[in-house]
Amino acid sequence: MKSFISEVAVNSASVPVIYTDSTKQNIIASGNIDSLKIKDKPFLIETIAIMEKQNTPIEVQFGDGGKSYIFYQESTLLTQLKYYPYVMFGTIGVFLIVAYLLFSTARRVEQNQVWVGMAKETAHQLGTPLSSLMAWLEYLKSKGLEPETANEIEKDVKRLETITERFSKIGSVPKLDTVDVIKVLEDSVNYMKLRTSKNVAFSITAYNEKEIFAQLNVPLFEWVIENLIRNAVDAMTGNGSILIAISDQTQFVYIDITDTGKGIPKSKYKTIFEPGYTTKQRGWGLGLSLTKRIIENYHSGKIFVKGSEIDKGTTFRIVLNKI
Repeated sequence: MKSFISEVAVNSASVPVIYTDSTKQNIIASGNIDSLKIKDKPFLIETIAIMEKQNTPIEVQFGDGGKSYIFYQESTLLTQLKYYPYVMFGTIGVFLIVAYLLFSTARRVEQNQVWVGMAKETAHQLGTPLSSLMAWLEYLKSKGLEPETANEIEKDVKRLETITERFSKIGSVPKLDTVDVIKVLEDSVNYMKLRTSKNVAFSITAYNEKEIFAQLNVPLFEWVIENLIRNAVDAMTGNGSILIAISDQTQFVYIDITDTGKGIPKSKYKTIFEPGYTTKQRGWGLGLSLTKRIIENYHSGKIFVKGSEIDKGTTFRIVLNKI
């Protein structure tokens, strides 16, 4: 009997044990519990209650009809082992998330380097033929080229200069100025009107506002508008209407560009802004990707598909900061 009690109280698993009589109040033996605390009646009652709640006490019956109870609870080691798999998988999960974030960052940096390199090289390559075109234009003027024709050619040459400037600014932090958004939009639309089918109707609505100011880099923002208009014209196959609505809010300026084209499936709302995505047989699919980069990275704004219906049209929304 004494040997049994000793084995129960002093166990190799270091499990806290209380061995009581049939009343569950008088201690026969205990193990792996503070010997001083166990003498405190309230502590003993509370500990027995906790043990009984965790594990059903073991009833020990003797030949004379007497019985006793063994109360026990899991040891610290067993508790640690119980939660070890969760800790292990959690640690592995953290490492995987960190690895993914590092990979994504490295990939993003690599893409940015490709963007910048391509843009700088394009600006460099455009420089030589642009200078030549300017010289040829002056030569044609001296030979009696019609002023109206010379004026239109000069506009396109200046536009090429603007495009070269745009590419040269990719990768550097552009300077933002407080400018009238309505005027910038009108200038962009007027330029695109002359180079777009007459079957495309343009309109700008500013809700009775004469001037709406926001922080812009004009050459880059004009690039955004031209890309969106060009895509809208392609979506309408040169026949339809484009409405530009400007809304002046407290901190932001909202610009909605709506076309009557073939529309975009909802599943493609985000995909269309990814580099390489295009529905055209020609082109690299960089237009909308550049547009998103210019608005979000350089102007700290937002651009997204506000809504679209197949065979009815699409609305892009641009959000700009006023200050």
